[in-house]
Amino acid sequence: MEVTARAPGKIILAGEHAVVHGCTAVASSIDLYTSVSLRLRPEDEDTIKLQLNDIGLDFSWAIGRIKEVLSRLGSPFSSTPTSCSPEIVKSLAALVDEQSFPESKIGLASGVYAFLWLYTSILGFKPATVVVSSELPVGAGLGSSAAYCVALSAALLALSDSAKLDVSQKGWFTFKSEAELVNKWAFEGEKIIHGRPSGVDNSVSTFGNVIKFKSGVMTRIDSNMPLRMLITNTKVGRDTKALVANVSARKSRHPDAMCSVLNAIEAISAEWSTIIQSHAVDDLCLSANEEKLGELMEMNQGLLFSIGVSHASIETILRTTMKYKLASKLTGAGGGGCVLTLLPTHVSGAVIDKLVEELESFGFQCFMAGIGGKGVQISFDHSS
Repeated sequence: MEVTARAPGKIILAGEHAVVHGCTAVASSIDLYTSVSLRLRPEDEDTIKLQLNDIGLDFSWAIGRIKEVLSRLGSPFSSTPTSCSPEIVKSLAALVDEQSFPESKIGLASGVYAFLWLYTSILGFKPATVVVSSELPVGAGLGSSAAYCVALSAALLALSDSAKLDVSQKGWFTFKSEAELVNKWAFEGEKIIHGRPSGVDNSVSTFGNVIKFKSGVMTRIDSNMPLRMLITNTKVGRDTKALVANVSARKSRHPDAMCSVLNAIEAISAEWSTIIQSHAVDDLCLSANEEKLGELMEMNQGLLFSIGVSHASIETILRTTMKYKLASKLTGAGGGGCVLTLLPTHVSGAVIDKLVEELESFGFQCFMAGIGGKGVQISFDHSS
C-alpha cells in the first residue's frame, strides 16, 4: 500500500509584524503543495529511506541503528502528539550526521530530524520509503516547512492505527476528525525546525482556507471570494528575528506614531476578513470587492514600508507591478522574501505573461496561486 499526502503553502494577506504587537493577521492557503509519498516495505528489508527530490538528498537508515540510538531514551512511539526533548534532538542529529550531510545544505538538517521524530513516533520502526517533492521554495516565507510537516504527518497517520480511514476511497480526499491530530503532530515537527513557531503556518496548511490570528487565538474563516495572486520570490534571504526586533525598537522610539500605524493595519485586517467572507451577487460586485482589496494591499504595503520592513528588491517589484496598475504588498517578514500581486478577474493572460517576463528579467521567481483552497489531502494508490 502506498499513500500520498499533499499540503498547501501559505501567505499572510494582512497584518504581518502588527500581529507581534497584539493585532490581527489574516493568513491563507495557496494552491502550491508539498507532497509526501509513503510506501511500507516488507519487514525483512529493515531500512527507512527518505528521498528529498527537490534538493537532491537521499537518506537510508538501518532500523537496528535507529532503535539503538533512540532506545537509550525510551521508545518514541506514541499515539498522542508529544514534544521532542533536546536529548532526543541530539540523538537524531547523530543519526543524520552519519549520513554525511552536505555542508551547503546544513540548514535543512532540522527538517530531517523532524522526519525521524515524526516517523518513529507515529509508525515506530516499520521499514518504508518516503519521497518528498514540493512546489514551494524553501525559506521564502510561504510556509514550506509547515507544508512538509503537515504532509508528512498526514501520510504517516494514514497508515497508522491512530487514523481510521477508508483506504478504498479513490482520488484526493480530506481528513475529517483526524485533521486536528495531523495539525498537532505537524506542530511538533515545526517546533524541531523553528524552535518556537506560532502554529499559524501548520494550521493553515492542515485546514486550508483562511485563518485570522490574534494574541495566540486562531479563528478559521471561510472565504467566499475566488482570488488569484501572483507571488514573486525576491530570492533575498532575510533575518526574521532582526526585522521583528527593529520594528519593536522603532515602536519604543516613536510610540504614538507606531501605535497609529498598528491600529491602521488592524483596521485593514478586519476589512480583509469582511470582504472575503461576503458573497458577490454579480461580476460588478466582485470587481468592486477586488478593487477594495487592491487598495487595502497598497495601504498595508505603505504602512509596512513606514515601519522599516521593505527592501530594495521589494520596491523593484512594486514599481514594476504599478506600471500595470496592479496592487502589490510584501508578505511575511519582509526584508526580501515574497511579494503578492492581486490579479483581478478582468486582467488578461497576455498582461500577466508580460508582467511575469519583466519580473523574471530581474532574476525574480514568479508563481501563480489560487487563494484559500483546501487543506491537507490524501490519496491511496491501490496498484502497488
